Amino acid sequence: EVLRVMGPRQVQIHLVNEVQEVYRSQGVSIHDKHIEVIVRQMLRRVTIIDSGATEFLPGSLTERADFEAANRRVVAEGGEPAAGRPVLMGITKASLATDSWLSAASFQETTRVLTDAAINCRSDKLIGLKENVIIGKLIPAGTGINRYRNIQVQPTEEARAAAYAVPSYDDQYYSPDGFGQNTGAAVPLDDYGFSNDYR
Repeated sequence: EVLRVMGPRQVQIHLVNEVQEVYRSQGVSIHDKHIEVIVRQMLRRVTIIDSGATEFLPGSLTERADFEAANRRVVAEGGEPAAGRPVLMGITKASLATDSWLSAASFQETTRVLTDAAINCRSDKLIGLKENVIIGKLIPAGTGINRYRNIQVQPTEEARAAAYAVPSYDDQYYSPDGFGQNTGAAVPLDDYGFSNDYR
């Protein structure tokens, strides 16, 4: 009801406030950002009302990012954008509605998700964090993002000169007194208590 009347932004604020009220009543302090991430996932889908000049089908559910990207492309070409309505999904349904069947199967209803993926010959593009963690690949975050993978860092001339500077082998660095007796004679280990200890 709040979504229909006041829009998705007010729904997000309302959900965060209600969840925080429950936690605060129990004396638990949680930063808003953790709840906001979950609420954002619950509102990431859009129901297509009018497809316009896009390839979407009316009544279908699609990701908000795909919906907005398709509309931008169509408007740039001079076509009519699609019309859609945001959908509030429960946590379980939002997790299972992901494009990655591997991520969905790791959450709940594993048998159903795997069966559905096999019947529909679905492939997983492995673009999310969760599915890459599952198979042990580099996650798409930080230095794992594609645009950072092939960067080669070169030192400046000053840094290279400082790193490869070799000190001279004179008395200033290597004093003869710094290496024990400096006679070259063998030292008996019995004097140091090492003999007959390890047999």
